[in-house]
Amino acid sequence: MSAEWLDRRQLAAWVRVASVLEVLPGVLDGQLRRDGGVTLFEYFVLAVLTEAPGGTMRMSALAQQTNATLPRLSNVVRRMESRGLLVRRRADDDARATDVGLTEEGWATTERAAPGHVAAVRHHVVDALTPEQLDQLVAITDALLERLDPTGGMAATYRRYDG
Repeated sequence: MSAEWLDRRQLAAWVRVASVLEVLPGVLDGQLRRDGGVTLFEYFVLAVLTEAPGGTMRMSALAQQTNATLPRLSNVVRRMESRGLLVRRRADDDARATDVGLTEEGWATTERAAPGHVAAVRHHVVDALTPEQLDQLVAITDALLERLDPTGGMAATYRRYDG
C-alpha cells in the first residue's frame, strides 16, 4: 500500500493542527493545576458531572461523554475519590453499575478552577479569532468530528451548546 503524500499546503495545515493539539492541552493543563490542583482531564470529568442531575452519573455514561475507556476513567475516578473530589457507589437501580458523583470538595474545586479555565480558553482560543473565524472553526471541527466520531458517541458533549 502506497501513501499519497501531503502536498505543501496540506502539510502546512496538518502541522498547524498537530501543533495546536500538542500545545493547547499543556497550556490549559498548567492553568488548571495552578488554579484547581486538577489535570485537564480531571477538570473535564468534574465539568461533565456539574451538568448532570445532582452532580451524579453512571460511570459508563461518564466514560462515553469524556471519551475515556472504563479502565482509564476508573483509575482517574479512584485518584479523585482519594482526594475527596468524587464518590463512587453502587447504582440504586442496577447492582452491576456504578454511579459517580461530585462531593462538596469536588464542587468547590470546580468553582475554584473554572474562572481561570474560562479566561485561558478565552485568551488562547476565542479572543484570538474573529467572530467569522469562530464560525469557521465550528464548521471545520464539525467536518473533522464527522470522521473522528462517525457514530456520534461524543456528540452529546460537543453539540450541547449548539444554538
